[in-house]
Amino acid sequence: MRTKICGITSYEDAMTAIKAGADALGFVFYEKSPRYLTPSDAKTIIKKLPPFVEKVALFVNADANSIDTVCQETGATLAQIHFDAEKTLYEALKTPHIKVVRAKIKEDILKYADEYRLVDAYCESYGGAGKRINIEWFDGIDCSKIILAGGLNPENVSQLKEYGFYGVDVSSGVEKAHGIKDAQKVKDFIFNAH
Repeated sequence: MRTKICGITSYEDAMTAIKAGADALGFVFYEKSPRYLTPSDAKTIIKKLPPFVEKVALFVNADANSIDTVCQETGATLAQIHFDAEKTLYEALKTPHIKVVRAKIKEDILKYADEYRLVDAYCESYGGAGKRINIEWFDGIDCSKIILAGGLNPENVSQLKEYGFYGVDVSSGVEKAHGIKDAQKVKDFIFNAH
């Protein structure tokens, strides 16, 4: 399974994740998040990172122009649309992007089934709440285009291997405080996911 470490707020945490084998890093551009990063701070981190690591910019309730502008300015390579957007927003985006399904019920995980998508547990706030999705929902489902998020940590991630998820995404499950990663948890999470 590919791994994304989300809620990166420092160069040190970014490099810890990369050295441990992370495939992607997530940068949160949602001001209400405790992991919020300004575009200029994200740019400072991203420009120092090595190649071949996906730099994912997470957005909530933003328009296509704002998303494209932030991604271009920061050097982010993929936009994560973490809200229920209209089809017109996706059509207007110039930046490669991934849709997020905030699943309330089992049927929600089949949304955008023909696309790579991130599936997270629904909660009122957006992301990083550590709420776990009901894993039984994925029994008998083709998970090869799903990146699973929500309530994951180094202890439970290895249990997901049998489902064949494309990837896993973690934020609070590898932190010692909001936006501060625990290096050992990051290493253990990636090791156990692989």
